[in-house]
Amino acid sequence: MYFKQILNEEAGCSSYVIASRSTGEAAIIDPALDISQYLHLANLRDFNVRYVIDTHIHADHISGARKLATATGAELCMHESADILFPFRGLHDGERLQLGQLWLDIWHTPGHRPELVSILVTNPQRGDQVSMVLTGDALFCGDVGRPDFGGEEGAEQQYESIHRLLSLEDYVEVFPAHFEGSCGKGMCGNPTTTIGFERRFNPMLQLTREDFLRQAMEPPARPLNMNAIIPTNRGEATYEFAEPQVVDNVRRMPVVEAARWHADTGAIILDVREPDEYVRGHLPGAIHLPQADLALYLDQLEKTKPYLIACAAGIRSLRVTHYLTWAGYPNAVSLEGGTDAWAKAGLPMEGASEDARAVTGRERYQHGGAMQE
Repeated sequence: MYFKQILNEEAGCSSYVIASRSTGEAAIIDPALDISQYLHLANLRDFNVRYVIDTHIHADHISGARKLATATGAELCMHESADILFPFRGLHDGERLQLGQLWLDIWHTPGHRPELVSILVTNPQRGDQVSMVLTGDALFCGDVGRPDFGGEEGAEQQYESIHRLLSLEDYVEVFPAHFEGSCGKGMCGNPTTTIGFERRFNPMLQLTREDFLRQAMEPPARPLNMNAIIPTNRGEATYEFAEPQVVDNVRRMPVVEAARWHADTGAIILDVREPDEYVRGHLPGAIHLPQADLALYLDQLEKTKPYLIACAAGIRSLRVTHYLTWAGYPNAVSLEGGTDAWAKAGLPMEGASEDARAVTGRERYQHGGAMQE
């Protein structure tokens, strides 16, 4: 058996190559947009890529699955319920794919997304029991996938899917589709774990059903460029430029320096938080452009103008500034410490008006709010 985990530092996600050394048949799971790394590996190892599998429709990075399947002649696979607009082989719960002597058993584990699958791997030459599971965005190291992308039943389904995974033996190795990023709130940063460790130490797995469902209603901010990435991954649009990027020499400023720079340059303030965060208070004159919508409004931003990018604590704004710098906006500056540090420094803020309605939980995702002054 050959197994390789490939980490994508820009998106905080993982992809996997599984192959039978005896037959050379391979499967590639959750491939990144840059497929050259997989083609190089297949050529180097003389693998025949038989399956390309996306565990679900990704919301935070653009999948390379279609490109890779076309380049290799492999079958493109997703769960049969996947709402996508291009041909694929629909997988069903309990289906077994074979790679030489290897077994890849498909479990439908909805919650984070309705079509999400986990892949159980068995190498009968080593033992006739499952030895590892690729959990997609169902189970992470120290967390579970956010269920608000899974529809009205997402949280309930997530709870059931997680406890199905917990029926596996403690020694089973867990390989998630993420080690960091916006698809969970508390990932610990490890790229791999075990069922037993998560059973004992994952805080989400210690909760009662009621507490689990309650926490599920408080998701983190939507991923950068999500509203361009999902249509691209569904095949309804092509926004490959929306792929998150990390570049060198990104500009950032502490709040006092940023306030002076804004006053001197007349920089446009972009608040990239969620609608409910924005209405609770923002920098004076800030334009509201949630990071999930950024790529869709990119052509409305003038490349030569200075921009001060603000979020709550400076984490999202830094990622947005990385992306804008890559996209050709050299005068984008991230506000260090975000609006929290700005307010703490006693600098002026604009608060919510009396009729502003703060939205929370699922409701926030039914509101746009992009480019609001």
